[in-house]
Amino acid sequence: MNSTAVVTSTQKDLPAPPTTKGVFPVTGMTCAGCAASVERILQEREGVHGAEVNFATQTVNIVYDPAVDVLDLQEALRSVGYDLIVEEEESLDGLQETAREDQYLKLKQQTLGAAGLTLPIVVLGMFFMDWPPGKWISLVLTIPVLFWFGRRYFVRAYRQARHGRANMDTLVALSTGIAFLYSLFNTLWPEYWLQQGIMPHVYYEAAAVIITFISFGKLLEEKARSNTSSAIRKLMGLQPKTVRVIVNGTEQEIPLSQVQVGYVIQTRPGERIAVDGALVGGHSFVDESMISGEPVPVEKQKGDQVFAGTVNQKGSFRFVAGKVGKDTLLAQIINVVREAQGSKAPVQQLVDKIAAIFVPVVIGIAILTFVVWMIAGPADPFAHALLTAVAVLVIACPCALGLATPTAVMVGIGKGAENNILIKDAESLELAHRVNAVVLDKTGTITAGHPEVTDMIWATEANQKNWQALLLAIESRSEHPLAEAVVRYLRSHSVSPDERPLVFTSITGMGVRVEDDLGQHFFVGNQKLLDLHGVAVGDQLGQEARRLQSMAKTVIFVADEQKVQGLLAIADRVKPTSQSAIGALLNKGIAVYMLTGDNAATAAAIAEEVGITDFRAEVMPADKAAFVQQLQAQGNIVAMVGDGINDAEALARADVSIAMGKGSDIAIDVAKMTLITSDLNALPRALELSRKTVRGIRQNLFWAFIYNLIGIPVAAGVLYPFFGFLLNPMIAGAAMAFSSVSVVANSLRLRSAKL
Repeated sequence: MNSTAVVTSTQKDLPAPPTTKGVFPVTGMTCAGCAASVERILQEREGVHGAEVNFATQTVNIVYDPAVDVLDLQEALRSVGYDLIVEEEESLDGLQETAREDQYLKLKQQTLGAAGLTLPIVVLGMFFMDWPPGKWISLVLTIPVLFWFGRRYFVRAYRQARHGRANMDTLVALSTGIAFLYSLFNTLWPEYWLQQGIMPHVYYEAAAVIITFISFGKLLEEKARSNTSSAIRKLMGLQPKTVRVIVNGTEQEIPLSQVQVGYVIQTRPGERIAVDGALVGGHSFVDESMISGEPVPVEKQKGDQVFAGTVNQKGSFRFVAGKVGKDTLLAQIINVVREAQGSKAPVQQLVDKIAAIFVPVVIGIAILTFVVWMIAGPADPFAHALLTAVAVLVIACPCALGLATPTAVMVGIGKGAENNILIKDAESLELAHRVNAVVLDKTGTITAGHPEVTDMIWATEANQKNWQALLLAIESRSEHPLAEAVVRYLRSHSVSPDERPLVFTSITGMGVRVEDDLGQHFFVGNQKLLDLHGVAVGDQLGQEARRLQSMAKTVIFVADEQKVQGLLAIADRVKPTSQSAIGALLNKGIAVYMLTGDNAATAAAIAEEVGITDFRAEVMPADKAAFVQQLQAQGNIVAMVGDGINDAEALARADVSIAMGKGSDIAIDVAKMTLITSDLNALPRALELSRKTVRGIRQNLFWAFIYNLIGIPVAAGVLYPFFGFLLNPMIAGAAMAFSSVSVVANSLRLRSAKL
């Protein structure tokens, strides 16, 4: 017993077996029901601990034991009509993109082909229904529409049925298939019904229109998802293909993949830094906006850290590789974006939820209708039972259901574009109205995103013009990032540069000392530069400098050998509309937060100016994503608004991701919405547009189902015993068509809505 106890204790102390986590593209999914099927199939496999499908990005996040063969998971999905892309990670995004492009192109060709053949079928069915050859022409045209261009619905319905499942494909296949078979029978043997005193109507146009309309809706969905991998590709594009390393004192160019920790790498002006490391020689300024979001490049000296993907400015330097490959900060950002896009659960569209119940119920009603009338029907029970069963399936066809969401979304997207809101997919448009927490990046979102001269103060006005000319001459030759803002400001005020010869001396971390042809010295820089050369500031300008610094502005002093003659204040200005937009959000009861990589003093000043009480300063990209997750864990629906690469992780994690139109391409690609003009006032309008669009979708579903709630019982023959009324399948088809018209008309009402 003691031995057993020891063994039990030992087993208890053993760590849990390791698991592997991977994000894999899935092809063949057409609705949220498909996503649920993929999840169930994978979760039923031995060794799989969890599977979470993101229908919007067509990926599945799987947690499984290392012993599990991913090819077995692929085969399990293939047996039901889906596929799992299990290639190596390096080629994963390219393969997924190729598969999506092929799928979209194929669907587009099928939709156009079906539409081209459906048009003459509809014309024949509506205007030449009594023309005898019309039936045969419609038959010939309908066969390729159903069994070539629309064959995927029948194939998927069959595969779902093999596993005891039903979805929208099932209803499409049943309604179109039975309508076609019934019409085919009436075309080949019309005398059967004529002997019963019944006109042998055909419904080829109903079957063809259903396939075309549903295919068009699927085409719209696929188009919305066609660019989801571009963000990952552009992030990877931030890595140079080759690097120059120093080997035995000589410079060699090698592929990035061959770089190892400890290699010394040479970086020239304007180049992207290849890997993470630390400077061992040289000096420069590096644009790290992809990490911090701040527009001012950071000065780098010996011992300072540099990061992959950031951009060297005008200097050159050497650095030792400290982290390479998947360990670099850029690689971690890429991985987080990929995981976030793959793990975020999709919004289940109402039509797919209802279809899960609606499809088997309609099939059951049709079967029950047929059985009841076979038992209790009039003189010819079979004809009566068949007509009523077909009428039930035709009137319950999912045409209006298929249009309910896409039409409202199409109009909503168009309305958004009119208001400078670019919307990429229906998921964000459906979810945005539920947002109760908005996280705003500072630089480029609340502020303009680039440094500007906000103040210029001179000791006296008498020689102000001369000092401005001298300052322009000095700053025009400076390599400091802030010099560009000064030059831009002076030239906008029609200042011409001083033409005297000048000798420059750059003092690292302080500014510049300039000597003219007469031996006079001038200084442009910070307080340290003044202290180094014993230059006095003066009470008045000193007081102004402290005031500007308290507003989180960068102060630059302009001085001669005796005293300071003037000063400049540089800051990233708040956009004129930011305060009103944030106020509108707060008035709606939405919590607003600000995140920035800038220092605490600047963050506090900006937050106070725009009315934000909750902010975080000096945050890294991973910190932003973690903050979004923290808000989500508290039960909030979070919208993240940003403009930079440093916002990509948080944008991917957020429930609703919104990019500024003047921001980085990667932020725009990751985000599901883009405010084209970078005007924050468009944000409250986007949330209101979502509310009205979702209301339109729900109204559409009401119109799509009201015909079924009324029409299905009538089609089943409930009025026949009382009034002798039997719904003709053609009337059922007309009712179906009218429901579609109602849905489209209701969606178009959104065009005139005010946001």
